[in-house]
Parts: sequence; structure tokens; C-alpha cells
Amino acid sequence: MALMILIPIVVVILLGLRIVQQYETSIVFRLGRYNRTLQPGLSVIIPFLEWVHTVDMRVLTMEIPKQQVITKDNVPVSINGVVFFRVANAQTAVIEVQDYRYAISQYAQAALRDVIGGMSLDDLLAEREQIGQSIQHNVAAESAKCGLTVSGIKVQDVDMPEELKKMMSRQASAEREKRATITKAEGDKMAAENLAQAARTMLTSAGAMQLRTLQTIDGLGPTASNTVVFLLPVEVFEGIKAFTAAQQKAGAGG
Repeated sequence: MALMILIPIVVVILLGLRIVQQYETSIVFRLGRYNRTLQPGLSVIIPFLEWVHTVDMRVLTMEIPKQQVITKDNVPVSINGVVFFRVANAQTAVIEVQDYRYAISQYAQAALRDVIGGMSLDDLLAEREQIGQSIQHNVAAESAKCGLTVSGIKVQDVDMPEELKKMMSRQASAEREKRATITKAEGDKMAAENLAQAARTMLTSAGAMQLRTLQTIDGLGPTASNTVVFLLPVEVFEGIKAFTAAQQKAGAGG
């Protein structure tokens, strides 16, 4: 008889035991009303009178489904993203909203459409980080009402019509060709300026042309099989002739 009484008591006690994990918070309702919040560890509830709703307090991720948006400059784009958030107030998240995951997803989608709709395509492609911050700012106020904290929103893929992609590819290719042409023109200009400067230096410096000629001759390899023909200025021969005459005169005088 005692055993028959003891067994139901043990069963009731076991049904009343709850283990809350370190990363969880449990909300206890008694007869349909909020009663208390259970912290991590072992807790006891009253079976059949109390029930528990457990909330994961870790950072959660949720994908923002692809949204069809028209940019400020009337370009249709398809864009998606991801939301990083956590439950900051478990009681509010459970009591104030039916499904906080669905709620933050809807907030993020609406904010994404609003932000992208006010931007041009060029800004959209160049400022993804700022876009995520703007969306996060818009979502933060509404999510706080649900007991949530948004830690970040990232824009992932931006899809455009195929024809627009081809046009942008052609534009990028033309821009690269333009930069290459400008670079080559600047190089040619610099080379021409250096050549002109060298020519002016040779014209204004006495003997510069002859010195350059002798340097060229000296730089040739002493290979016997090579025949080299030089077109020398008349001044070179006149200089050689004058030098030879001076040598002969000096010999005769000696």
C-alpha cells in the first residue's frame, strides 16, 4: 500500500524537475500567467499547474529571403542578406510577440526594401557595409520592442538583369582600355621629353656628339667576323685631320 502511494509521488517530483542549460532562459507560467524566470541549473516546477517556455539566449542567424527591389535610379535588383541577433529579454520575447523569429525576419525584409529603394545602383554595389548598418539601425528600434538585440545585418547577393550585367562588363572593359591608353600616352610623352632634353644637351655641349660616338664604338664587341660601318659627322674627320697635322708639325719642328 505504501509503495502504491510512493510511486505517484516520485513520478510527480520527477515531472517537476527542469534542467536549464547555461545558454538558455526558461519562462514559467502558472495557470496561464507569468510567474517567474528560471536561470541555468536545476529547478523545480509544479506539474500540471505550471508549464515552461525555454528560450535560446545565444546569437542566432536568420537569412533574409531574396527581395525584388527597384533602386532609386529605376534598376530592378534581387537582393538577400543575413541577420545576426539574440534574445535580450526572454520574458518580452515570449509574452509580447507570438513568434519573434518571424517578426525580426519581417522587420529586416521591410527595412532592406526601404534602404535599397532610396539608393542608386552604384551606391548599392559600392557601399554594402553601410547598407547593412542602415538596415540594422532601422530594425533595431522595432526589434527592441520584442526583447531582441540585433548585432549585425549583412547584404549577401545582389542580382541584376543579365543585359545590365553585360552592359556593366562592357563599361568596365572600356574603362580599363581607357586607363591603359592614358598610361601609354603618358609614357610616350615622358620618353619624348627625355629624348628632346638629351638632344638639346648634345647640341649645346661641345664634343658631346663625338663622345657619344666613341662610347658606342667602345661598346661593340671585338669580334673579328663583324663588319661595322659608321656614318660619322664631317666634324669628326676634320678633328682627326687637324690632330694629325698638329702631330706632323710638332715632329718637323723637333
